[in-house]
Amino acid sequence: MVLAMTYGLKVSSPYGGFGPYDVGVESGIGPVLRVQVKCTLFECRKGSYRIAIQMKSGAKGRHLYPPGTVDFFALYVVPTDDWYIIPYAMVRNRKANVYLKPSMKKQKYGKYREAWHLLLDASKGGTQGPIDLQACGDDGDTAQGRREVIERAAIRKMFRGVLQS
Repeated sequence: MVLAMTYGLKVSSPYGGFGPYDVGVESGIGPVLRVQVKCTLFECRKGSYRIAIQMKSGAKGRHLYPPGTVDFFALYVVPTDDWYIIPYAMVRNRKANVYLKPSMKKQKYGKYREAWHLLLDASKGGTQGPIDLQACGDDGDTAQGRREVIERAAIRKMFRGVLQS
């Protein structure tokens, strides 16, 4: 949640913690997105990690996330410190696990690795069609950018330490 806030997103949690998603994410000018957060420490094969994307249902076991209950999955691979921001439409209501291999360049979900921009765009209402990117910078922008990178690295280190302990 803190890492998402470093990208300018506002994050909230459903009251009582009984919603089908973990956090609500918004930019303040668009919709509130429902994000389900999952993580793994388990390396199932060399460099490959598995994350179950089904909903736990107590003694009933696991079941699918129905359409309209989740907008994005935020999947965290703790040992490699990689986040995958995956739209629900890519995962849908599948019963299978998601396999991630951060070191592999052409993995199935590779384009979603560190794809925080997907949350940013969707929280602003998205864009229609191609966009025109323009950039400029000066020493002030570079210093600000470095400070943000350092802050995000500290947040990641703290989060990983909590999960691994």
